[in-house]
Amino acid sequence: MNTPNQTPQDTTNAATPSSAAVPDIAQPIETKGKRRGLLIAFTTLLVIALIAYGIWWAIFARHFESTDDAYVSGNVVQVTPQVSGTVIAINADDTELVHAGNPLIKLDQADAKVALDQSEAQLAQTVREVRTLFVNNSALNANVTARRAEVEKARADLGRRQQLIATGAVSKEELEHAKVALQGAEAALVATSEQLASNRVLTDKTTVSEHPNVLRAAAQVRTMYLNFARTTLPAPITGYIAKRSVQVGQRVAAGTTLLSIVPLNALWVDANFKEVQISNMRIGQPVTLVSDLYGSKIEYHGTVLGLAAGTGSAFALLPAQNASGNWIKIVQRIPVRITLDPKDLETHPLRIGVSMDVKVDIAKTEGTSLTSGAETRTAPMYQTEVFDKSGEEADAIISRIIATNNNSASGNSAAVVAH
Repeated sequence: MNTPNQTPQDTTNAATPSSAAVPDIAQPIETKGKRRGLLIAFTTLLVIALIAYGIWWAIFARHFESTDDAYVSGNVVQVTPQVSGTVIAINADDTELVHAGNPLIKLDQADAKVALDQSEAQLAQTVREVRTLFVNNSALNANVTARRAEVEKARADLGRRQQLIATGAVSKEELEHAKVALQGAEAALVATSEQLASNRVLTDKTTVSEHPNVLRAAAQVRTMYLNFARTTLPAPITGYIAKRSVQVGQRVAAGTTLLSIVPLNALWVDANFKEVQISNMRIGQPVTLVSDLYGSKIEYHGTVLGLAAGTGSAFALLPAQNASGNWIKIVQRIPVRITLDPKDLETHPLRIGVSMDVKVDIAKTEGTSLTSGAETRTAPMYQTEVFDKSGEEADAIISRIIATNNNSASGNSAAVVAH
């Protein structure tokens, strides 16, 4: 029923819904299609990435083992005195570079100098006493000759008196006196001969410089000189000073650690690999390393030097007791020593204890994981010659003292020995 003000056209419009109210069915279909396409593309990219990673791992990654549990190690050479004394001078401090042979610490030399002077005087006295022994050979030999002549004279006198006794020109008393004189001369000859033999025992088959008494006194001089020389502590190797604990005026005992020297040109890396990583690891395999000190832009090169004989926990101060009831399996790590290229160390010096990222190329497995027992080291791995000079100087002092107090006696003593 229409109202008076409503026309038939208006009634038609009210019954027909507008176009804006009609739902759009094509829009959800289009959105679903886009999502499906994105999912397909993402899945395709993921499959491609997985395939690429598999190819990369098969060709490249599986031939490497890496770890970041690696640290730089090196020799820490401790400087310790060989004699006790009071420190009077320190010539180097922490972080300073010292060269082998440079004097580092000096101890008071007063007592050592007195002992050295006494030993030198004793050596000089001993040389003169031994010279006297060689000279006595000549004197005693002359005495033997004189006593032998006296015996011959006494024997001749007795013979003449025995011939004259029958004529009465010689009394029996005088004959007895001649016999006694002969016996005395013979006894004196025996005594002098024994003295010569006794003195020759002390000088037989030797010279003044090689005589046992002289050698004993020379050894004492060498000992006292070494004690004197050891009051100055030289640097045994070239390196940097670290951990200096000694102070001037300190009384130090033999064997006390005073400071340490670290040679930064002979460092290595101890990399702790998991036990599941070293099955294909061999000595001599190439290694690339990156230090946290310089970042990933600086790369070091090295080789595997050797694998430890046990895990780190096996050599710990308190090793784990795996026989306990609450045992939990833990993957162990085995230290692997890696040498570093000296040129890399010279260009970018490292410090002991800094962290390293290590990657070992295990593609070639022809070598062995243990060092060969057939190899015999013919030269010391580490060596210093800074202490040899003291022995040479001591020998020079001994030779000078012997020569000064012996003069030209060696030729005469040789002649006596030959006689």
